[in-house]
Amino acid sequence: MLHTTIAGSLPKPSWLAEPETLWAPWRVPRESLAQAQRDAVLIALKEQEAAGIDVVTDGEQSRQHFVHGFLERLEGIDFGKRVTIGIRADRYKAEVPTVTGPITRRAPVHLDEVRWARANTERRLKFTIPGPMTIVDTLADEHYRDRARLALAFARVINEEARELVAAGLDVLQLDEPAFNVYMDDVAAWGIEALHRATDGLRCRTAVHICYGYGIQANVDWKKTLGAEWRQYERTFPLLAKSRIDQVSLECANSRVPLELLELLRGKDVMAGVIDVATREVETPEQVAETIRRVLRHVEPARLLPCTNCGMVPLPREVARAKLQALGAGARLVRHELARS
Repeated sequence: MLHTTIAGSLPKPSWLAEPETLWAPWRVPRESLAQAQRDAVLIALKEQEAAGIDVVTDGEQSRQHFVHGFLERLEGIDFGKRVTIGIRADRYKAEVPTVTGPITRRAPVHLDEVRWARANTERRLKFTIPGPMTIVDTLADEHYRDRARLALAFARVINEEARELVAAGLDVLQLDEPAFNVYMDDVAAWGIEALHRATDGLRCRTAVHICYGYGIQANVDWKKTLGAEWRQYERTFPLLAKSRIDQVSLECANSRVPLELLELLRGKDVMAGVIDVATREVETPEQVAETIRRVLRHVEPARLLPCTNCGMVPLPREVARAKLQALGAGARLVRHELARS
C-alpha cells in the first residue's frame, strides 16, 4: 500500500538542456542527442529508485515539452508555422505549431524511450502522454476548426501509440489533462469520451493527471484568483468516478483543494500530490507524512498512491532530488504506522 510515484517530469541535467526552464532548448548536438537523452533517463530512473519511488517514469528526459514532445512526430502538424496564442483560457501565452491537415501517426513516437526505460528498471513503469483536451489547447488549428473533433483525432493516435507501449512492457499509461481544471463544460461534453477512446482496449493501468499547472509564475498568479477553496475537481471527479479510467492524479500539498472532494472518487485509485512543486522549499518526511495522513481520512490506504503535485522540470535538480527523497521517506513513515495499527 501507499506505492509512491511522480506526476511525470524531472529536471534535465544542465548538460542536456537549459536548466529550470520550460520549453528548454537542447544543449547537445543533434547527432549525439538520442544517446544523451538515454543517459539522462538512466539518471532519472536511478534517482527515483534511490528515493524509494515504487512506480517510476522516464522523467520526460527526451521531450522539450510534455505536449509538443508527442506532437513532433505526428503528421498534420506544421511546426514551421508557429503562432503565439493564449492557452488554458488565456492564462498565459505560448508559441505553438499549427494543425494544417488530418492528424496521423506513421510510426511510433515514444516506443524507443519506453523500451529503454523498461530495460533499465525492474520497478513498475509509468509513461505520460498529453491528454486530448490539453493537446487541443496547446496548438493552433486551421484544419478541423472544432475542438471536439480534433480531440477525438488525437485520442485515436494516442491509442495507437499506447498499444505499442503496453506491448513493450508499460505498466501504467498516464494522460496529462491540466485543461480539465479549466474547461469543465468540455470535460462533460467530450473530454471523458476522448479519454475513453485514447485508452480503449489497453492492457495496463490507465491514469489521468489533473493539476493546476507547473510551478511557474503564471500559474501561481492564477491560483491567487481562485478564492479560498479550489473546487474545480467537484465538477470533474463525479464524471471520472463513472469513467473507465483506473487512477486519478491531483494536487493536495499546499493547495486549497477541500480534501473531502476525494470522496467523489470512490472506486478509483487516487494519486494524491503530497509534494508542492511551486516552491523550492523541500518538505520534511514528517510534513509529507502529515499530508498523506490527511488524505487517508478520505481515501482507502489500498487505493492511495502518494505522488508529486505536478511535474518538477522547472526546479533545480538538487531540489527535485531532495523532494523525491522526502516523498519516499514520508510514505515509509505512514506505511510503518499502518502496519503497527
